[in-house]
Amino acid sequence: GPGGTIKAEPKGDGTYVATAPWLSQPGTHDLAITVIAGDLFDVLTLTLAIPQASAGSAPVADGGGLLIGTAWAQELGSRLQRQDLTLWAVGGAGVVIGLVVSAVFRRRKSATPAVLAAILLFGAGSPDAEAAGPVGATTRANERDIAQRFADGSVFVPKTTQRILAIRTTFTERATHPGTIELPARVIPDPSTSGYVQASVSGRLMPPPGGFPQLGARVSVGDVLALVQPSIGAADFTSQQQQAHELDQEIMLVERKLQRFERLQSVVARGEIEDARLELQGLRARRANLEQAPTAAEKLTAPVSGVIAAAQAVAGQIAEPNTVIFQIVDPSRYWVEALSVEAHSVVGTARGKFMDGRTASLTYRGSGLADRNQAIPIHFSVEDKPEGVRAGQLLTVLSSTTDERAGIAVPRTSVLRGSNGQSLVYEHTNAERFVPREVRTEPLDGDRLLIVSGIEPGKRIVTQGAELLNQIR
Repeated sequence: GPGGTIKAEPKGDGTYVATAPWLSQPGTHDLAITVIAGDLFDVLTLTLAIPQASAGSAPVADGGGLLIGTAWAQELGSRLQRQDLTLWAVGGAGVVIGLVVSAVFRRRKSATPAVLAAILLFGAGSPDAEAAGPVGATTRANERDIAQRFADGSVFVPKTTQRILAIRTTFTERATHPGTIELPARVIPDPSTSGYVQASVSGRLMPPPGGFPQLGARVSVGDVLALVQPSIGAADFTSQQQQAHELDQEIMLVERKLQRFERLQSVVARGEIEDARLELQGLRARRANLEQAPTAAEKLTAPVSGVIAAAQAVAGQIAEPNTVIFQIVDPSRYWVEALSVEAHSVVGTARGKFMDGRTASLTYRGSGLADRNQAIPIHFSVEDKPEGVRAGQLLTVLSSTTDERAGIAVPRTSVLRGSNGQSLVYEHTNAERFVPREVRTEPLDGDRLLIVSGIEPGKRIVTQGAELLNQIR
């Protein structure tokens, strides 16, 4: 109450009495009663209104205290029984060991004690106090249940609040599960359905008829995606000019030779004349190719069918040999590359968990025998296709191994991170009480964790709404 915590003393006839100096102050007081029976307790909260004047009052104990009648004590015992049926089984009795009450009285010509009670907490609603007269009726009208956290860390949550928070629980069960490893990974395109478009010569990029394909555009095998106009340096240009002059000179000599042979057809063998003609045709073809070489553009075509995933094409850009101009992927086929610092015997299936919480089913494809950055690459194929999967995305792979581990499997939503950094779960000890338990966990799969210590089988723990319970103060 307003004056702090007070303890009610038993009277020996089934009633308890408590006194407090602030009971003579008119007004409204928020009170709470804590009933303790062995290792069980219940909290009853209410609001006590002290009127300015009252004509009648409930019985007052000697010393200005508040009497708690037998009827109220029976009601409290009944409420305790409803919250936990083990009360009568343990010890054979549901005896109220302690009841903390705050009392209220007002004295004028006649003493006007009112009813009720004491530790100022948030808790469950109080039972009817039939012996309290008009003041008892006022407290019944104002009583309410409020969720709160106690000093020992346990949380009291009324049933109505549990339904609002959608609290769900389940019984723990120890079982043997396949071992699981957690690996960092990234999404890569399927090597058989993806490809790069690269330039084989150094040159200037030019758009094909219709322009460069845009990101996300679908292309087919053989489609022209870009043109590369080879660039010629000063040295190459000088060399080409020299070759052109040499070819021109050879062409001139062969033409004169052919003309002489044709004038002397009667004395020159026909075969020599044909050879001269063929030689002249070859020289002229070489000269024509030399003229066309600087202007012939290389066509960059799509090696596979798919979607443009990356594009680095800009008109006029100088592309060096082996420069990746376009990347083409098949959006329906992705792989995942994970890295493991140790060699594990991975079985056929795994789960991938993305940064935003999405999961994907994976199938083991193989692992490398050559280390990459002191780690072993392991490849998986993505079986289902979550929305928004892109090449290069980071994720965590949870893969099963041939090793087996014993423990309690729980949903990941059951395990929270405490203020001290420890993992914890909430145990549902009775109808409206939840107790945090520190546990040690290991990854099991994309949706579950394995509790290896901290809680025993057969306990009821929260599987849904644990985060909301953890926010109650």
